[in-house]
Amino acid sequence: MTRSVLIVDDSEFMRSLLREILTGEHEVVAEAENGVEAVELYAKHDPDLVMMDIVMPIRDGIEATRAITEDDPDARVIMCTSVGQEEKMKMAVKAGASGYITKPFQKPSVLEAIDDVVPA
Repeated sequence: MTRSVLIVDDSEFMRSLLREILTGEHEVVAEAENGVEAVELYAKHDPDLVMMDIVMPIRDGIEATRAITEDDPDARVIMCTSVGQEEKMKMAVKAGASGYITKPFQKPSVLEAIDDVVPA
């Protein structure tokens, strides 16, 4: 099942990598490079899923996830974390994250995480 996805990461490389992984499997409806843009683009596009980096400038992924899930309790957010960010991941779950993947990620783990958090 194709799902609409918002990619959020301050790194162009990581956004490009996720876009490449998702192409042919899901539809990338928008990309943001910080949490402020993420909240705005979520409201505009209402995607099935957000792939959200935790550490970003201006507004981090935890704050953006909290804002998105307060506005839409059914929002599905997968956090993209680095090894060693366990405490931040716990905070992200409290903020409303549905799941996570750890960088560097491979296509099978990304697609599996999506299937785990977005019902078919």
